[in-house]
Amino acid sequence: MPVKLYQPTTPGRRHAGILVRPKIKRQDRIKVKSLLQANPFSGGRNNQGKITTRNRGGGVKRLLRLVDFKQDKFDVPARVLTIEYDPSRTAAVALVQYADGEKRYVLAPDDLKLGGQVLSSHKQIPLQLGNRLPLKYIPAGLYIHNVELVPGGGGILARSAGSWMQVLSQDGDWIRVKVPSSEVRLLSKDCLASIGQLSNIDHSNVRLGLAGRRRRKGFKPHVRGKAMNPVDHPHGGGEGHNPIGLKHPKTPWGKPALGVKTRSQTKWTNKFIVARRNRNYS
Repeated sequence: MPVKLYQPTTPGRRHAGILVRPKIKRQDRIKVKSLLQANPFSGGRNNQGKITTRNRGGGVKRLLRLVDFKQDKFDVPARVLTIEYDPSRTAAVALVQYADGEKRYVLAPDDLKLGGQVLSSHKQIPLQLGNRLPLKYIPAGLYIHNVELVPGGGGILARSAGSWMQVLSQDGDWIRVKVPSSEVRLLSKDCLASIGQLSNIDHSNVRLGLAGRRRRKGFKPHVRGKAMNPVDHPHGGGEGHNPIGLKHPKTPWGKPALGVKTRSQTKWTNKFIVARRNRNYS
């Protein structure tokens, strides 16, 4: 989906870049109620009404699309009926219908065509866009998405707009892959992955331009700690535009912030990480 740039006729349009989505005609829309679910907003509160996530609230009502990340209907071809916008995620979703009549939502890779066919299998099948098969049958250098961490556990990695992973090599029962953060790690050769790069590649180029667009997405304004009083934040207080007065930035609760490593050095999955991510990777 391309990004439309506007002339600076108003402050809100200056530097704004909005995604242009293809319009779906009313007669072409297919509504499957069993795949739609109410998604009430919590406003960042838990069951006690206490704020657990700040700067959340409001937003336009939306229906949650139940996306099939496992795609566990094996060796049954499915036809792409529609490619739709999903307000709950950055990538587009595709409504597919299997040969037995069942319909499901799946993540739509880039360049997926209406009327196309996708297939999931544990066997070696054609490396066609949208097909899902084990990593051991995918050659090095090919782009993949919606990759499993544990065989049969469903896709976990590379599910956001424009994201992809790349198969690097095979070492016995393990496949060396490059994840979106540039980290290189080992995955089981039986983990399933879908072929292709996810849709909406230009998502990173979007600039909302208006505070109201951000509010309609369900976010509230974020106040800097430096603009608060000392009672409200460790960065607060002081006269004028002075520094935070601390050696390192802190969270509102006094814990170290910005760049502090939080991963456990004794985590058992560390042995599967071959190369750490490059912080300057984009």
